[in-house]
Amino acid sequence: MKQDAILVTITRAYGSTPREAGAAMMVTSDHADGTIGGGRLEFDAIETARQMLATGATREERSVPLGPEIGQCCGGRVDLLFERADETTLSRRRVEAASRDAMRPNVFLFGAGHTGRALALALAPLPLNVTLVDPRSETLAGLPESIRTVAAAMPETMVADAPSDAAFVVMTHDHALDFLIAAEALRRRDTAYVGMIGSATKRARFKTYLREIGLEAEISRLTLPVGGSALRDKRPEVIAAMTAAELCTCLLSGQQKTMPVRLADAVL
Repeated sequence: MKQDAILVTITRAYGSTPREAGAAMMVTSDHADGTIGGGRLEFDAIETARQMLATGATREERSVPLGPEIGQCCGGRVDLLFERADETTLSRRRVEAASRDAMRPNVFLFGAGHTGRALALALAPLPLNVTLVDPRSETLAGLPESIRTVAAAMPETMVADAPSDAAFVVMTHDHALDFLIAAEALRRRDTAYVGMIGSATKRARFKTYLREIGLEAEISRLTLPVGGSALRDKRPEVIAAMTAAELCTCLLSGQQKTMPVRLADAVL
């Protein structure tokens, strides 16, 4: 039996706050999904939501200062909207979430080997539209639904059709294929990021390849190795974590991305 729930949303954020406008959580009598920033702010919001569930209230608004009054030191203020999570409210929120999803940065990840899959898993919960491409269809199974997977016989042909300002991360099982894909990405002048896994030797060989096809100058736009060289740890999960951080810095810096409300089906 599905539970009644209250949807709590930050409608406005002023000054320094732990989350941005649009952040939301769903509260039932015994559980909470999502977060509006933690701390006393969230504790009190959960209590308010559960009081609404107990009394049958359907809507409430509150403005909360994030200072000594509630034991926080952010210094800003948030406006909160509490709404009973009926089908009308959730339908509206799904439309809003779909609109936000369409505006997310796009990441095209080529290669579903150990490191490619680790990176896909690291990116899955982030506010990015991620596409994982590999010619080997069997490597694309068992990934989160948020990851779009494409089994492409010629992965390099997908680069031209990608939207502008996309990021391309290349880490296939074949160096020659890596070179084809990365070169296609570097032919475009509207990319946000082009990165390839590899070593200094691989970079030198790729530079020679670019010279042969008349693209040597574009090597300056290539990130290789992906994830930086500060760590020498080559475990897939470590490379994935460093690369995910690099992509976040590149794609999300200065942007406020809200968490889409996809909590409805769990409680209604």
